[in-house]
Amino acid sequence: MADDSKRTERWWERKTIYQIYPRSFADSNGDGVGDLGGIISRLEYLKTLGIEIIWLSPIYTSPMDDNGYDISNYTDIAPEYGTLADFDRLVSEARRRGIGIVLDLVVNHTSDEHPWFVEARKSVDNRFRDFYIWRKPRPDGSAPNSLTSSFGGPAWTLDPATGEYYLHLFSRRQPDLNWENPQVRNEIYKMMNWWLDRGIAGFRMDVIDYIGKQVDREVVTDGPHLHTYLQEMRRQTFADRDILTVGEAWSATPGSALLYSGRDRNELSMVFQFEHVTQQWDEVYGKWRSRPFDLIRLKSVLNKWQYALADDGWNSLFWGNHDLPRAVSKYGDVKGYPVESAKMLATVLHLMKGTPFVYQGEEIGMTNVPFSKIEQYRDIETLNMHRLHLEAGLSPEDFIKGANENGRDNARTPMQWTPEANAGFTTGIPWIEINENYTVINAEQAISDEHSIWNHYRKLIALRKNSPIVVHGRYQSYLDHHPDVFVYSRRLGDEFMVVVASFSARIITVELPEELLVSGQCLISNYAPVTRLAGVVELQPYEAFAILVMRT
Repeated sequence: MADDSKRTERWWERKTIYQIYPRSFADSNGDGVGDLGGIISRLEYLKTLGIEIIWLSPIYTSPMDDNGYDISNYTDIAPEYGTLADFDRLVSEARRRGIGIVLDLVVNHTSDEHPWFVEARKSVDNRFRDFYIWRKPRPDGSAPNSLTSSFGGPAWTLDPATGEYYLHLFSRRQPDLNWENPQVRNEIYKMMNWWLDRGIAGFRMDVIDYIGKQVDREVVTDGPHLHTYLQEMRRQTFADRDILTVGEAWSATPGSALLYSGRDRNELSMVFQFEHVTQQWDEVYGKWRSRPFDLIRLKSVLNKWQYALADDGWNSLFWGNHDLPRAVSKYGDVKGYPVESAKMLATVLHLMKGTPFVYQGEEIGMTNVPFSKIEQYRDIETLNMHRLHLEAGLSPEDFIKGANENGRDNARTPMQWTPEANAGFTTGIPWIEINENYTVINAEQAISDEHSIWNHYRKLIALRKNSPIVVHGRYQSYLDHHPDVFVYSRRLGDEFMVVVASFSARIITVELPEELLVSGQCLISNYAPVTRLAGVVELQPYEAFAILVMRT
């Protein structure tokens, strides 16, 4: 068993990461779209919260078919967001406040407007042709195989000019790059170094488990050359740089996570895994029709990952991001106990071992948006799936219900800064509707209330920064089969921390194991401080607290 107290600590392990979706964060010029100037104007807000790393969703030049995840120029800024000079100013101003900037690296695919693809589709012998994945039609003219797009429909589109199909595992306007071509890889590494030389703190890598795909075998994730490519990427770009790298890997398992971030491989700092997300999806309709919430299943997944990466690798900790529903709407109780349940969710997550990610607005308890018609949505995935699901027989009402629960636009409505017009996000017309509850849920009011969700997050972020047990303590779960409570401990040297949380809207009583019957310092609580645990504990709705004990 490794002793984490003696392991060399990496610079980012005590830090909390804040994800910004630039389009929806803050608009500085009144065009209804967030921008770099808006982010710069809110850096002091993030510093006060305790944030030391910002992850920016894509800001590169893009036709915005998928809101920036379709890149047409990797080394320039989308005009609606600003200029390279604005970006350099953002890096400088953030660094002055002790904040590093992490960029979103989207290299599984480009936009169909990227010069590489514009050239590639001109002829079969164009020198950029092999930058992408092309296949001849079947004898009957149909697609080469049955691969499907994550956004619905086939993953192949016929290019009439050359008579061949190109692969796109997302939108047809996002053609997949051919990572088997060393020229592609070299161009990507050159681009990465260009950004690293501008002073960024690292990369979040979009669907990085896709880059080793072998399409003729219909292998999309975890292809045989995936880790060969990542090891080469590391050698060519960040091996000699002390940066943070986070890989998005929907296919990741506890075993494969160590292939990415185990100490003997060290390809990436950590990966995002989504098992706790996908285990709640319907087997047929996926996220568009959720299963009932099951705390036992959620605990089993989170506990499994805590144990699997206890001595090697590193966990990413998150409830939400730009693709997922709002945390308090998904796991909490927005109608009965929005503040209590949001604080509870934060407590459970932030006191685990790993790096917590806060998605913009989560720290003030922003909720899913109650859209009532498909015309209110902007997300390409939602719009495509709406058409396909209606064709398959799902009623429009059922689809809207599913989209309101799990659609990506829930996370993309503008940040709610003030109770004033447009939530203080813009002086213009916002690119997507603002959640109507902004008059009661906004940053201005949250900051001024010492009992707010925002101040609870601030305390948790400070605890991680200042408490080695939160960073390195060994994790142990309890009452794994209890349907309403999440209980775990952390242990480091003589310190012992107990975390107890209720996921219920009822007052419940729970009998704790003898080793948890302790007295000590209450580190944090969303009700009155709790300093002692007797045999039976009565928990208020969504109550959560942590007690620290010194043991000799």
